[in-house]
Amino acid sequence: MSRSAHPAGPRHADVLTDGHYSAPPADLNALDPKVWAHTVGRDADGAVTVGGIPVTRLAEEYGTPAYILDETDFRERARAWRTAFGADADVFYAGKAFLSRAVVRWLDEEGLNLDVCSGGELATALSAGMPAERIAFHGNNKSPEEIERAVAAGVGRIVLDSFQEIVRVAHTAEALGKRQRVQIRITVGVEAHTHEFIATAHEDQKFGIPLAGGQAAEAVRRALRLDGIELIGIHSHIGSQIFDMSGFEVAAHRVVGLLKDVRDEHGVELPEIDLGGGLGIAYTSDDDPREPHEIAKALTEIVTRECESARLRTPRISVEPGRAIVGPTAFTLYEVGTVKPLDGLRTYVSVDGGMSDNIRTALYDAEYSVALVSRTSDAEPMLARVVGKHCESGDIVVKDAFLPGDLAPGDLIAVPATGAYCRSMASNYNHVLRPPVVAVRDGEARVIVRRETEEDLLRLDVG
Repeated sequence: MSRSAHPAGPRHADVLTDGHYSAPPADLNALDPKVWAHTVGRDADGAVTVGGIPVTRLAEEYGTPAYILDETDFRERARAWRTAFGADADVFYAGKAFLSRAVVRWLDEEGLNLDVCSGGELATALSAGMPAERIAFHGNNKSPEEIERAVAAGVGRIVLDSFQEIVRVAHTAEALGKRQRVQIRITVGVEAHTHEFIATAHEDQKFGIPLAGGQAAEAVRRALRLDGIELIGIHSHIGSQIFDMSGFEVAAHRVVGLLKDVRDEHGVELPEIDLGGGLGIAYTSDDDPREPHEIAKALTEIVTRECESARLRTPRISVEPGRAIVGPTAFTLYEVGTVKPLDGLRTYVSVDGGMSDNIRTALYDAEYSVALVSRTSDAEPMLARVVGKHCESGDIVVKDAFLPGDLAPGDLIAVPATGAYCRSMASNYNHVLRPPVVAVRDGEARVIVRRETEEDLLRLDVG
């Protein structure tokens, strides 16, 4: 089929969609810098490039689908967070967003700390040479083996998530002849997502110890009595994809209130406060995230103001950006397999990946952008839904977007801002192989996580 042979579906500007799009953008070939990594552009032939390499070359050498990660962009963002908070605060990269040994080395070189939440993430961090004292260990149900390994390795902090964990970590540390530094994660009754936050009735969750009812205060009492642990601070995490600082203001007020109560009851001023992560990124042009220096200024001012009001010394602040660093640095490169117009509705564009490499659209109703990247096009826009190859009607990658009406099988399209959680949450649904992660920097590309093979699948199947 030629690139102009199939009907393209609706193209008019007032089309109704499930997403934000009601009219096509003025230029389908434009790449919004908010959404794409910093080194992304187009070459003279119209192909998108990253780190100076055309995606057509990357597809030919590494295949599709593939996660293409801009190492320069990753390092710049990590450095921006480190610089924004300065030497008097700590930045812990949230490894759950995406972790590999190469990423661990980049973080170490850029001076960031690392937050892990499983034995596997801890093993990755240690195997790549991250100093244990710069690792924080999270999780709501750490196994005894994970706790023992973390304490034995000398991790800088373990974030305690329950009354049982307070005792487990203390006893493990004593048995190993150590005193483990810990924080207590509390829930402050604030939930924040994107531009909204709700300040009450959100203790009903699996993470943390509720501030309400005096439970957090009791957790502090127990931690201070145990010789095997050193309580260094309080941890609070209020949500994800946050653009509005108002939720942090309420959370900080409540956390500092607990610090004041601890001082008044025990004569102890805890030296640290961790405000968690969840800072948002731009998935589409409608999103408008804050820059790291703006976030650092806002959070520092909030905590300082609350502590001055409570007559407390301002504690050392920690934050845990994961998505905010790695999310914008990568895009997923796909090859178009079929183009199926539905008259009066939209055109379904099927790619060679899907929910196995990006579950977020199906799981969270997440919204993404998409672009034709192997060439430019002057064709009329068509309303498209990008779907995967899986036997599942919910296998949607991008719900609604405009793509050129001459899109055809064999074209390459890319979905930006897929650096966070896509590879981390990837699966082998339908026994599809997980894509590689290809890092690009200064005209050179290398695989940092290789593509799975059928041999990998069969090796685990011992039946």
